[in-house]
Amino acid sequence: MDCTTLEAQARAALKRGDLPAAAAAARTLAQKHPDQSAGFFLLGIAAAEAGQIAKAVPLIEAAMEREPKAEYLAQLARLLILLRRDGEASQAAHEALALALPPADARTFDTIGCVLARLGDHEASLNPFTAAVDAEPDNLDYRYNLAAASGFTGRTDEARGHYEAILGTDPGNARAHYALAILSHQTAQANHVPRLETALAAARKPADALRIRYALAKELEDIGDPAAFQHLSTANAEHKRNIHYDFAQDSAIFDAMEALFDGPSNGCASGTGNPDPAPIFVVGMPRTGTTLVDRILSSHPEVGSAGELQAMPLAVKQLAGTPSRVVIDPQTIAASADIDPAAIGDAYLARAAHHRPPDTPRFIDKLPANFLYVGHIARALPNAPIVCLRRNPMDTVWSNYKNLFASQSAYYAYSYDLMDTARYYARFDRLMTLWERLFPGRVLQLSYEGLVADQEGQTRRLLKHCGLEWDGACLAFHRNTAAVATPSAAQVRRPLNSDAVGKWRTHERALSPIRAWFEGQNIDCG
Repeated sequence: MDCTTLEAQARAALKRGDLPAAAAAARTLAQKHPDQSAGFFLLGIAAAEAGQIAKAVPLIEAAMEREPKAEYLAQLARLLILLRRDGEASQAAHEALALALPPADARTFDTIGCVLARLGDHEASLNPFTAAVDAEPDNLDYRYNLAAASGFTGRTDEARGHYEAILGTDPGNARAHYALAILSHQTAQANHVPRLETALAAARKPADALRIRYALAKELEDIGDPAAFQHLSTANAEHKRNIHYDFAQDSAIFDAMEALFDGPSNGCASGTGNPDPAPIFVVGMPRTGTTLVDRILSSHPEVGSAGELQAMPLAVKQLAGTPSRVVIDPQTIAASADIDPAAIGDAYLARAAHHRPPDTPRFIDKLPANFLYVGHIARALPNAPIVCLRRNPMDTVWSNYKNLFASQSAYYAYSYDLMDTARYYARFDRLMTLWERLFPGRVLQLSYEGLVADQEGQTRRLLKHCGLEWDGACLAFHRNTAAVATPSAAQVRRPLNSDAVGKWRTHERALSPIRAWFEGQNIDCG
């Protein structure tokens, strides 16, 4: 059987999901034609589809040794991202883009775009996503990726057009419905509520109903309709059941972190850490102003945003060497007690290097969940400023509850229940109190409401804490053209306003048990 026939067989088997047949054809191809690249590449793809990523990478590398192709490089970049080898993934993606020639192989262009987006380079992802759509305009997945990249980079009208095109072909597309809802503020005169109600009635998959209900709740709240709460309540209760979340999971992580730093070991091993002052950590509960502060700081000429990096959690996990498949758990936290702080700092900076903007000496890491790692950061990077956003507890709970985060992420599993979210806030508050006691003055506790009330005064305080000279551009953060890939994208492209302050009061009656619980915990709700 000739090379072309075997390759066609392997590709056809991959397309229909028959991995044994694909692997068999690819293996025969590689054995009969060892000087050809296709057999090794397709054998690697079959391994990757079977979840054997580490096995797949050397096979694809073997294919590239025989014949460098854009398709091979793009798929290698995708796998390297899954292995969290971001620097190599970035290099492979850019090499793939240099070799790719439109209008050929839309999948390769889309894969390159997805890798660049995962690396946080949404501006660079636009060209390959556009090429993919140009090559296959009827592929709704490719068009969705282009729409998302357009929205992240502030091209709102283009994003809206692509989402509407998707819904024109697939009226029940839940991802497009949700993306349209959060793309901009809806009004009583211009919204998608009737269309969303129709789509919800037709939804058959739980994941689709979840997104559509969130979209409905967002638009109903925009127009002041209290029915938003019922949609959220229904969606969140069902999703919590589906993910089997128990607050004890998060409570154990808080317990372990407190035991590590407030116990006999007093945190990480002794050492001076890495003195590099380049990182600025912006932390806090989600939806409390972290993206706003990121935009303010990245409007300064000496600062660029690296986005929400996993670099610190992954550095600690890597050096702790625990076997669990999750990034953070009590065992990993306990094992980190023996790690030299400088090693954590070095590992963090090595991982962050592939994401930090090349043209500024300082960079922001705005992963909100890094508040858990303040003790590690303080020891590992003693000259890195840390800013923690604080927002009214009730607004924090409501804002977390009403936003659909990455639905499979353990970071946000608490947010599908009001009381779980309140409990999480209380533990967050307690942990921040511990960090202040252990590392006094190291963390700037920045009030969201205070920033809204006194923008210039609080911005000056922020810049001083970060060791930055005053620059008036930080007051005009809404003119910052950098990409935003969070639910706050629409808000941070407007001047600072008080629209979000006290929003929980719209649903004061439903949230009254949460306020009563906070009062019982001596947490001031304002």
